[in-house]
Amino acid sequence: MAGAQVLGRRGWARFTTNEVAEVAGVSIGSLYQYFPNKDVLVEAIMGRHFDEILAVLRGIGDETMTLARRVEQLVDGMIGVHSINPALHHVLLEEAPYVEGLSSAHDTFETEYLGCYTAMVVSTGKRRGRESVAMAAQVLASAVAGVIHDAAYRGTLRKPILKRELVGMVSAYMLGSP
Repeated sequence: MAGAQVLGRRGWARFTTNEVAEVAGVSIGSLYQYFPNKDVLVEAIMGRHFDEILAVLRGIGDETMTLARRVEQLVDGMIGVHSINPALHHVLLEEAPYVEGLSSAHDTFETEYLGCYTAMVVSTGKRRGRESVAMAAQVLASAVAGVIHDAAYRGTLRKPILKRELVGMVSAYMLGSP
């Protein structure tokens, strides 16, 4: 998507719909038919990112896979999603202002996002009680997101050692004592 390329390359402050239209090879009028302003365009970019993350998380929901395979698939998927345009993720997390229309989409995303991590935690049978499971899912989700976003920022997402370390961390957490 041209909008994601421009936003990642230029940052929020220098991001313009005119440049997006130029990169996309469409007229500004055509762009405005679908995205009437910069905020709506960023909302669409963020929504696409949410969809990519949820696709990874839905893929690890298959309990017929071993936990080790599910963890590896989680880490591979998150690295893959965030490797496409690492600069974009920094802009979305650090620079783009709160977009009013994104609140509902973010809440819906957050519910499914934590639900996927919760299902993974439950599948190990290690934690008991709703509060323990919910907190473990939150900790796991935050740890994975933190490592991935930091690696994207530092340019280390594609380093094999990052993958090994993150797989090891997630596996140890999932299999450790409650």
